[in-house]
Amino acid sequence: MANVSAIFIYPIKSCGGISVPQAPLTPTGFRWDRQWLVVNYKGRAYTQRVEPKLSLVEVELSNDAFLEDWKPSDTSFLVIKAPGMDVLKVPLREPPENTDGVSVWEWSGSALDEGEAPSKWFSDYLGKPCRLVRFNAASQSRKVNADYGPGHQIMFSDQFPYMLISQGSLDALNEVLKEPVSINRFRPNILVDGCEPFSEDLWTEIGIDKFIFQCVRLCARCKVPSINQETGIAGPEPNETLKKIRSGTVLRPKHAQKGQIFFGQNLVWKNLVTEGKGKIIKVGDKVNMLGKVSSVAEAVA
Repeated sequence: MANVSAIFIYPIKSCGGISVPQAPLTPTGFRWDRQWLVVNYKGRAYTQRVEPKLSLVEVELSNDAFLEDWKPSDTSFLVIKAPGMDVLKVPLREPPENTDGVSVWEWSGSALDEGEAPSKWFSDYLGKPCRLVRFNAASQSRKVNADYGPGHQIMFSDQFPYMLISQGSLDALNEVLKEPVSINRFRPNILVDGCEPFSEDLWTEIGIDKFIFQCVRLCARCKVPSINQETGIAGPEPNETLKKIRSGTVLRPKHAQKGQIFFGQNLVWKNLVTEGKGKIIKVGDKVNMLGKVSSVAEAVA
């Protein structure tokens, strides 16, 4: 039987992830996931696609931050590190300043501005004007594409609240690569083990503990997997190999998107109204397949 083997949170979009033993579920994803964003002087999102150095930015949160009822105090910080930079501490209590004109992909709106110290830190690190902003859930909403996840919302994630990959899929890919890659190239939230390679392609609904997730769309990959997360340097792999074995042409020849490559499955949390406490997923939780299609050609992409 499959089980959750790792959970990853990415507090600042496109910066380093945190491996955690458990994480509270929220309607927009795991708590703290993609809640912050680095933007340019126009308020537009910076991502690794154009600033691969962001991969070297390490982010830390206390273990207590992943307890369900935990609330930040005046001594609670998001700790940020990067090569050649002093340690930056950003208070977890929400800042009072609001800034308009923030945009990421199709969405634009206002966000909370973390102030001058983070702005200077990221500006110095990237060598260009930056601001660090935080999603303002009290006043803003960002809806998932209604064709795939009607009624669901995200913060600064690309498209969906959760993304899952199986260890079997990573192992199968590494068997055909000259140099194996780490799971951090693919930035999943949930890594599962104990299932066949690429079995997640076929899933339409899964249960993790008492929670139901709808598998809404195969994850189409951009250039980020080609960026070494330890060096910030892009190379041809694993994307060149993925084009040969995981492209739309290979997997879904009768569909559009033939040039895209697919690796992983996007999820939304289906039973959002689960009663009571304990809305937490833990490493070791069982993963039950509740629905599937018969071939990847039938999967939504």
